[in-house]
Amino acid sequence: MSSTIRLLGISGSLRRGSFSTAVLETLSAEVAATATTDFADIGALPHYDQDLDRAGAPDAVVTLRRRIEAADGLVVVSSEFNYGIPGVLKNAIDWASRPAFASPLKGKPVLIVTSSPAFTGGVRAQQQLRETFAATLARPVPTAEVVIGQVNTKIVNGRLVDRATIDFALAAYRALFAEIELLRA
Repeated sequence: MSSTIRLLGISGSLRRGSFSTAVLETLSAEVAATATTDFADIGALPHYDQDLDRAGAPDAVVTLRRRIEAADGLVVVSSEFNYGIPGVLKNAIDWASRPAFASPLKGKPVLIVTSSPAFTGGVRAQQQLRETFAATLARPVPTAEVVIGQVNTKIVNGRLVDRATIDFALAAYRALFAEIELLRA
């Protein structure tokens, strides 16, 4: 690796004690020797409104866009609500995707991780996130999908503790790092 990789981590959940946040923080700590991770606060964003954007994006939106632009890649960890993407996460992606075809997401490598107390691990949200990021011209990392089933049994004291799950996710991080290195070359 040519230099430390800068990642922006986005948790798709606002809940205190969120499984998504626990997974994101645990994995970020695991890769700390290779990558620094900054964490986005998507709860501060207003509901997407094109009129607001045209009038000059709100400060929280400007901050998110700048943080995405400054990052080498994104790591998005999300739960699945009603077979889909949590509204707060979709809202953040909608804000970040502007201006269309020239947003800070364009060409940005994105690692997607989903989780659920169900055995399916948020696989439907995983697919929706891949489609949504592809529509923004971001680069979802081509790797085995990281879906964490029965996540509620794998989090202890706010940390992901299942070593097999961590190791599987770290392989996806290596794919993310390889994508970033290709873009740097």
